Amino acid sequence: MRQYMVKRVLHLIPTVIGASLIIFFIFALAPGDYVDSDVMLTPERAAELKAMYGLDKPLWERYFIWLGNAFRGDFGYSLQYQQPVATVLKEYVVNSFMIAGISLVLTWIIAVFIGVFSATRQYSWYDSLITLAVFGAMSFPSFFIGLLLIKWFAVDLGWLPIGGILDTGSQTTGYARLWEIVRHMILPTTVLTMLSVGSLTRHFRANMIDVIKQDFVRTARAKGLKERTVIYKHALRNALLPAITLLGLELPGLFSGAIITERIFTWPGVGYIHMEAISNRDYTVLMGFTMFLAVLTVIGNLLADWLYAVADPRIRLK
Repeated sequence: MRQYMVKRVLHLIPTVIGASLIIFFIFALAPGDYVDSDVMLTPERAAELKAMYGLDKPLWERYFIWLGNAFRGDFGYSLQYQQPVATVLKEYVVNSFMIAGISLVLTWIIAVFIGVFSATRQYSWYDSLITLAVFGAMSFPSFFIGLLLIKWFAVDLGWLPIGGILDTGSQTTGYARLWEIVRHMILPTTVLTMLSVGSLTRHFRANMIDVIKQDFVRTARAKGLKERTVIYKHALRNALLPAITLLGLELPGLFSGAIITERIFTWPGVGYIHMEAISNRDYTVLMGFTMFLAVLTVIGNLLADWLYAVADPRIRLK
């Protein structure tokens, strides 16, 4: 197991380097930068800043300097925030992890149970209702769902805050501060979960329908095993295998999908600063965030490999 994971990491290093190459040259060749977009700077001051931050060097030289620094955790300096990019991301990434992580857990729990329940009652009124709800959740854009929830639960009912991570001027500490953060998390987490659970539920439902028609399920039933044991111990484990491959895309997908959601709810996460960086052409922040998503994709693939072995004991990682 350990040797296999080491080999997988070594094989994925060229993938990360290739991603870094694409990311760097996409943003390096983009028109203008933060220095050029500042009309208040004189040409002399702009040239001085470019020389200070290495923007006047050839592209290949800048790439290797950036890549070498990136492997040490240094993604450059944000001219917008006047801080290192790693510091900026570190400050906001925890907030994004909170809503993205909770949304990921809720999405998989809801999708597994609803998908299995719907598959075992195929073509029933419950299955039709779930299918309608799933397609409805997938059809609406995130900004529409977000604004609708804000109107219902924040404006009309006043149960939840409109946005942010804390109340304006909040001085709470301890459990009171934790509860305040949780209340602010409810709406953005709900939006992310609604956007993700639809497609995953359909995936689980389709997998379960295929699995429960296979011979080993009929054999388990013929042996007199309880239906709950047949479904949740034998069929579900095999139905999970195709869905595990989606996990490699779920991790970066949650963060990239949260960009609009964080903007709507003014949630101070990496998605929020990503939108600010686009508006201000702060390419170093954009490159650091995109590289962060690429690394998350690699981690997701490694995690999917490990979960394959957990879900199916027949698979041995060597």
